[in-house]
Amino acid sequence: MKNNKKASTKSAKKTVDVVDKKYDLIKTINEDEEVEDLSEESDVEVEYQPTKLKSQKKGDFDNDFKFVSSVSEYNHDTWDDLMKYVKKKNRGKVDDKIANVIKGRSKENAEMLEEADDHDPNSYHDEVDLSDDELKHDVMRVKEKKGRKREVPTDNKVEIEDEEDEPQDFFEEAGGNEEISSFYQMNLSRPLMKAIGVLGYIYPTPIQAATIPIALLGRDICGCAATGTGKTAAYMLPTLERLLYKPSAAQAVTRVLVLVPTRELGAQVYQVSKQLTQFTSIEVGIAIGGLDVKAQEAVLRTNPDVVIATPGRLIDHIKNTPSFSLDSIEVLILDEADRMLDEYFAEQMKEIIQSCSKTRQTMLFSATMTDQVKDLAAVSLTKPVKVFVNNNQTVAFNLRQEFIRIREGREADREPLLAALICRTFHDHCMVFVQTKKTAHRLRILLGLLGVKAGELHGDLTQSQRLESLKQFKDEQVDVLIATDVAARGLDISGVKTVINFVMPITMEHYIHRVGRTARAGKAGVSVSLAGELERKIVKDIIKNAVSPVKNRIIPTEIVDKYRKKVLALEEEIEKVLYEEKAEKMLLQTEQQLNRTERKLKGVASAPGREWFQTHHERKEEKERLSVKTATEDNTKQKKNKKRKRGDDSEDEFDPIKYQQQKKQKVAKKKTEANKTPSQLAKERALQELTKVSLVQAKLAKIKNRPTRVTAAADDDDFGKGKQNAGKKNKKRLSRFEKDLTDTSKKGVKKLRYDATKKQKMDKFDKAKMSNMKMSADKFRNKKGLNKSNKGKSFGPKQSRKGKH
Repeated sequence: MKNNKKASTKSAKKTVDVVDKKYDLIKTINEDEEVEDLSEESDVEVEYQPTKLKSQKKGDFDNDFKFVSSVSEYNHDTWDDLMKYVKKKNRGKVDDKIANVIKGRSKENAEMLEEADDHDPNSYHDEVDLSDDELKHDVMRVKEKKGRKREVPTDNKVEIEDEEDEPQDFFEEAGGNEEISSFYQMNLSRPLMKAIGVLGYIYPTPIQAATIPIALLGRDICGCAATGTGKTAAYMLPTLERLLYKPSAAQAVTRVLVLVPTRELGAQVYQVSKQLTQFTSIEVGIAIGGLDVKAQEAVLRTNPDVVIATPGRLIDHIKNTPSFSLDSIEVLILDEADRMLDEYFAEQMKEIIQSCSKTRQTMLFSATMTDQVKDLAAVSLTKPVKVFVNNNQTVAFNLRQEFIRIREGREADREPLLAALICRTFHDHCMVFVQTKKTAHRLRILLGLLGVKAGELHGDLTQSQRLESLKQFKDEQVDVLIATDVAARGLDISGVKTVINFVMPITMEHYIHRVGRTARAGKAGVSVSLAGELERKIVKDIIKNAVSPVKNRIIPTEIVDKYRKKVLALEEEIEKVLYEEKAEKMLLQTEQQLNRTERKLKGVASAPGREWFQTHHERKEEKERLSVKTATEDNTKQKKNKKRKRGDDSEDEFDPIKYQQQKKQKVAKKKTEANKTPSQLAKERALQELTKVSLVQAKLAKIKNRPTRVTAAADDDDFGKGKQNAGKKNKKRLSRFEKDLTDTSKKGVKKLRYDATKKQKMDKFDKAKMSNMKMSADKFRNKKGLNKSNKGKSFGPKQSRKGKH
């Protein structure tokens, strides 16, 4: 019986196997059956290891292809709208100079830079060639922080409430917006809903779902959300809805002002606004630095409904463009307010806010809520609703953070390490952040000579060049974009896979903003930072605040040595490109000088100077106040800059012996610089970057410790808690004069301003009326009944007292 059962089970298994093979069925696994382990290891680590750059062949047909409805839609491009403001096109391109240098490259350099074993020398392509030894994997070590693990914060949590440390009467509470999950629930107009559909917006982000319903009510908003969360659409959609719902009168006036800190962010907001208004009659204008002033003036004279501007250029237009003012502004939007309050923007912001209409809706948005932003909110907003989504204190949860340690005395290896990272591992969609403009330009030339398609973005470029670099990187014509902190805030560049920090940024906030260019909208990203011994403190802070484990990348020494030799071989070619650019720049300057002198000889009148809200002396004082240098350095500089005067026998008189000694020192310094090796020069360049970082850190510390103005103070006495405890704290009875002098509350400051302006007006009135009279100003006011507080009273000794004596 047992044998019969075994035979039957075997025959049954055979029939099942035959059926499975015939019909391609997957059979179930029995409990006692052993299964072979065919699973492979995770390829996450392999994805971020050195690989060859493969050329992507375009397929026969694109699945995303769509027909356009009209010729205008085919020709429409938001970049074309920006290009009409560009004054001049680029003259000489760096790519052409790099190509000429590569053509004239010597045989020795060509042999050192090329590997004959890996590619055919007759074939030409733009890709970087890698040898087999360069494909060796880097060592990855996980560096976990000590202590208990931190809970991962959820980005979708929206908080619209009062903070404990904030005054209870200032920020108001709002609720009931958590259930909004679609744009159809916001009661937006059909043209805006059509634009939202064309742009591909499906679900509103947390900041959009929280902000749009409150903004549609006309309330002031103080919004705080991390970078890349859709703040632009959050404030533009309700603003455009207001313009459509309540159209202006027959006369065209500017009703909306959007202030941004950088030109690139202004261009981005302009593009988004144009896309949202494509099915409406709303006109959008732009006023940012670097673009053609005359073209901007022509647009601003037509009074567009929405103006997007940077503070400096806007003040320039307010003072110098006729028929343009901010009196009719209904909505004021301050985007990236924390960045605008840095450096020289604070005074300009106050000037603009004072120029705007008092009865306006104000929306303030910031990635970080600092004390300065709170002070600005206290001055410019009226009973605002605080929309708090994320304070931008942590990096994205899907960001992979890597660090490469640079040992002491090895600062010159930063350039070889960067070249090895880009050529071997991170081939495309990569952004490199540096601290100075010179370093950005040098690295662009270095990577170009290595065969990498690179672009640059910094303050030394013209605005047309900056816009062109951004467009090339977005259109994938350029694989690597080398930028300063100009590109670290607000820019939404889709598809950035990697961010590399050539030098660690100034603060943790700057680091979060830099790495925020990748891992956006739920996508994964990588950040690689080169950290030396002087930057260990900020690395420790990053590891401490990291949500996921931080990795330490170790590149093999033979690879670093190989790329060090490559960089040294290219040093001569880099100097050649820089020399050609310098000669071209000097030629351009001489041409401009000749044209100027020719106009003067012909008697052609030069254009009148443009007005500014500050005098030259006030601007100089502001720069000195915000400078990092100490008082002793300023004194020595003043002594050096003093000129020799005739007949002046003071101690600061010109000394010929000292002059000759200084001249000899300068010549000796030039000789020593000429005798330095390329590795020493590379080390000096890296140290210059680090000193720039330390100087900016000192400047930020000085700004932070600066005492705030009386106008920006928010005293607790204005609010409920302060009034209850006021009697307990101040036991000493103060006089009326002392109370007025020490009262720094908002109400007290307003009263002080009101009294001062009233006094000025009365003084002017007195001068006009008292020109032919000898009576005092107080008596005259009392006699005419103008002094209401002292009406009917006479000043000086009373007549009755004289009679008694």
